[in-house]
Amino acid sequence: MVKLIHTLADHGDDVNCCAFSSSLLATCSLDKTIRLYSLSDFTELPHSPLKFHTYAVHCCCFSPSGHILASCSTDGTTVLWNTQNGQMLAVMEQPSGSPVRVCRFSPDSTCLVSGAADGTVVLWNAQSYRLHRCGSVKDGSLVACAFSPDGIFFVTGSSCGDLTVWDDKMRCLHSEKAHDLGITCCDFSSQPVSDGEQGLKFFRLASCGQDCQIKIWVVSFTHISARSTEDHLKQFTEDWSEDDVSTWLCAQDLKDLVGIFKMNNIDGRELLNLTKESLADDLKIESLGLRSKVLRKIEELRTKVKTLSSEIPDEFICPITRELMQDPVIASDGYSYEKEAMENWISKKKRTSPMTNLVLPSVVLTPNRTLKMAINRWLETHQK
Repeated sequence: MVKLIHTLADHGDDVNCCAFSSSLLATCSLDKTIRLYSLSDFTELPHSPLKFHTYAVHCCCFSPSGHILASCSTDGTTVLWNTQNGQMLAVMEQPSGSPVRVCRFSPDSTCLVSGAADGTVVLWNAQSYRLHRCGSVKDGSLVACAFSPDGIFFVTGSSCGDLTVWDDKMRCLHSEKAHDLGITCCDFSSQPVSDGEQGLKFFRLASCGQDCQIKIWVVSFTHISARSTEDHLKQFTEDWSEDDVSTWLCAQDLKDLVGIFKMNNIDGRELLNLTKESLADDLKIESLGLRSKVLRKIEELRTKVKTLSSEIPDEFICPITRELMQDPVIASDGYSYEKEAMENWISKKKRTSPMTNLVLPSVVLTPNRTLKMAINRWLETHQK
């Protein structure tokens, strides 16, 4: 039996989201406000509505304890509120300034994820209110998010239908086209299941989309963890565009082949799969010496991908690109970044730290020669 017991009509525009804690109901709206109601009698709390956002509020969620409420908005901010007195605890600006569509607390309340319209996803430290890690998806807005019950991983869903699994270091562990149209929501079952044979732990994940489908997934984090680094590094080359392949050919002193490769639409994935037969029969490269040189360079590339598939120390990874740094520099926030990535960050975005979200005291970048030598030593060791 279903029975309506109360109707709330305090918002002045569309209501986008509602969330429960053990004692409260929170709602947020296009009218820029968040409202809090007592579950005992559904009266609005004295300190409600909560006002700060300058544009529509898209999502709100309680921390597991219910003492903190997070709200996110088109104004590019995620705000934390004390639910007991309505006090604003922190304003966390999305580094890109893009409208924030979704936010979620981790099960232990230590982290908060915010996903934006430009595909950027930020992992915040919910205690210090500082940016911990950031990443991004290739296409679409982030509109859905869910943490695994153990809090070690989380999943994001995009308006293009992609489902992406991340770890707490913001490494993309798995990405898949889950729905033909946009994803609207995703969530984990709270109870793990076992395969009954090897005792591996699985979690069930549900995703739903604008394709009128609900899909149930079984996610093995043991398997994902084991192959995450290799898959991530493989993507560095497999995700190359045709222009990236052309750049690589020129760097290998093979610029005369750029036209042939472009004519045959050779991207990163195709490049790694080329054989001596395909070079001769499909690309019509007649010179045996030239074919041998191309194959040798491709094999070197494959070897590099393979040898780098062991765990890369996290301090060697650029926080912006999430790739192994080649020319690390130290910014005024004390963190190291890939030089080109940080220069682009400063020129195209706000003058804030990608790691702390605080204003950078200076935009001077200092070469981190010690780190570069450490990376080179690590590469040499893994290439022997």
